[in-house]
Amino acid sequence: QLQLVESGGGLVQPGGSLRLSCAASGFSLNYYAIAWFRQAPGKEREEVLCVNQLGDSTNAADAMKGRFTISRDNAKNTVYLQMNNVIPEDTAIYYCTVRRGGWCRRSWDEYDYWGQGTQVTVSS
Repeated sequence: QLQLVESGGGLVQPGGSLRLSCAASGFSLNYYAIAWFRQAPGKEREEVLCVNQLGDSTNAADAMKGRFTISRDNAKNTVYLQMNNVIPEDTAIYYCTVRRGGWCRRSWDEYDYWGQGTQVTVSS
């Protein structure tokens, strides 16, 4: 059974750091593009970052640039999102998703499988 399980979310103070993990089971991530999206209450789901099958990542949106990085460990079948210097506007549910074919896309509806999401709350 194909499954994506996110972990690492929680409550963090502004300026702090979090590392989210997304572990895949039932299939190999090797030939997939893997992305993180987030969705805040009342807002549309937005791309955070994506890494393609070659290990190249997309550029983060301006709101996240320089603070978030994505990485993949194919040996562990896991992808990570490192979040540094977080701000309250980063509060959202963060979703891990994969796309067959190995190449990233901007739109969430072009991805094939999703995790259940992990809540990140940035607050003092």
